[in-house]
Amino acid sequence: MLKSAKSRAEELFTATQKKDKQLLKEKEKAQQERAEHVANLRALRLAKEAADKEAAAEADAEKAAAKKTKPSRSPQGQRRQS
Repeated sequence: MLKSAKSRAEELFTATQKKDKQLLKEKEKAQQERAEHVANLRALRLAKEAADKEAAAEADAEKAAAKKTKPSRSPQGQRRQS
């Protein structure tokens, strides 16, 4: 039996709807993967910034400690008198 034009149109419509849903799922999946990638990069950047701040603070603390223990260069007992 021959299919009617209406049933043929319904099949085509159903097929296009199915294809559209599949494309939408693929697009959403790609978007999600990009979002996860960006989130991963952001986490790595923030971790690196935190490590850099910690290292800078540690270096500053070492400089301050070295400054406190370093004797002054001009002793007060050997002042020049004019």
